[in-house]
Amino acid sequence: MIHAFRLFGSRLLITLMLIGLAAASNAQEHSGRPGVGGGERRAEQGQRGGTAAPSQNEPGVLSLLPADSVTQHSITAPAGKLDYTATAGTFSLFDQSGERSAAVFYAAYVAKSENPANRPVTFVFNGGPGAASAFLNLGVVGPRVAEFGPNGNDGSKVRLIDNPDTWLAFTDLVLIDPVGTGWSRPAKRDGGEAFWGVEADAESMAKVIALYVAKNSRVSSPKFILGESYGGFRAAKVARVLQSQQGISVGGILMLSPMLDGAFQFGGSRFALGAALQLPSLAAAELERKGTFSQQALAEAEHFALTDYLTALAGPPLQGDAAQKFYARVAAITGLPQDVVARQRGFIDDAYVKDLRRGEQKIVSHYDATFASDDPNPEAPEARGPDPILDVLVRSYGSAFVAYARDELGFKTEMTYNLLAGDISGKWRWGSRRRQPSVEQDLRDLLALTPSFRLMIANGYSDMVTPFAVSRYVLDHLPAVDGEGRTELKLYRGGHMFYLDPASRKAFTADARTMYASP
Repeated sequence: MIHAFRLFGSRLLITLMLIGLAAASNAQEHSGRPGVGGGERRAEQGQRGGTAAPSQNEPGVLSLLPADSVTQHSITAPAGKLDYTATAGTFSLFDQSGERSAAVFYAAYVAKSENPANRPVTFVFNGGPGAASAFLNLGVVGPRVAEFGPNGNDGSKVRLIDNPDTWLAFTDLVLIDPVGTGWSRPAKRDGGEAFWGVEADAESMAKVIALYVAKNSRVSSPKFILGESYGGFRAAKVARVLQSQQGISVGGILMLSPMLDGAFQFGGSRFALGAALQLPSLAAAELERKGTFSQQALAEAEHFALTDYLTALAGPPLQGDAAQKFYARVAAITGLPQDVVARQRGFIDDAYVKDLRRGEQKIVSHYDATFASDDPNPEAPEARGPDPILDVLVRSYGSAFVAYARDELGFKTEMTYNLLAGDISGKWRWGSRRRQPSVEQDLRDLLALTPSFRLMIANGYSDMVTPFAVSRYVLDHLPAVDGEGRTELKLYRGGHMFYLDPASRKAFTADARTMYASP
């Protein structure tokens, strides 16, 4: 979901998600009705309100955006019937001259409540940079969830059903698409780059959140942020901007498969510490394949990764019998052939994707190291072509959301829905070239300045894009703060989009609920 984030070698792909360098989704309103059958339609088409429809004489793509659509819905949740109001619409952003600079699409779900002003509200976005929020909307938190066939891995058989694990049971939801993704667009054709950078992106997302809070009288509501992949990075940046520029304090952040520190993300697995933090994810995938997964076995792999493995990679290359014993142990832990490990001198990096199942002519997904599909280029010496999960399976979220927005939320437009906008990542401004982008200082400030602030990081065991050991490392190196359990790491079976597994999605929702229930 997605969202989605990935950087390996010269490829930049950030999902969450999470959170990539992929072509934009071509799902459009006039392209027919994508297959999202299954579940009974719950919407009663209601009034339209909020932002007025742009004038048809207005130049540019924003003229394709309709007025906000407000509809009433009901689903059956484990606790009983859940009634809610859905709003699909846009907020306008303006530049310093007062000219409209962009329209930002959002989908909000508000449960019927006796005291709605005090009910928690969670602002949600995916990553990329360049990913729309459809991944988390139809994959995790929303009232409807996408299913991908009986085995959960066929994007051609996507359908929507009521989400038994919707977060709407304990928080209202506002899912936001950053400028250039989903149906969010700059007013001018070349105006998107003004929003495509760490600081500008955080400021625009904080402004949208402030607009929603003011328009819907949610000042007194407890506020949370959920972000997948780069969206996790974005969440910390947005929370700080909300605090400093909008006067809004966030009570907690939930990060799903987040990017946290560019030092580990941008080619970090080519260096000793980054490679050591990736190894436990590969070990988890091998344990899953052998059917021997256990916390004890994984803990042993983590211990090896940060002791003997790290020491061997950081020192001069091993020689003779010592080298062969070391390579044999790494091969046993990861499942890679020993000759491949020796060729790499213990550094796995992208060799895992191509070489793990080369003999079967299959290629492994960066987004879930347990998942493999037929290799479209088996004769190539290195991995080429689309990722089996990101570029195939989860693409179906785009067409599913277009149909859902039209048929159930009443938002009808001829504009293309950009699920993954491929041009954004390459144009992203990361800030100072002298240091890698990081949210460590943002997290330190949030924890220190807001005594009630809580942080939950959720990772899939077999994610190669944002390995869980990196999240553990970052959390372990934050300074101690007053209050018990204000930071925590939660791990689940699966990869970057571990919510593709219904059991992991259910467990994540249960863990998130406890955070909202905390004082």
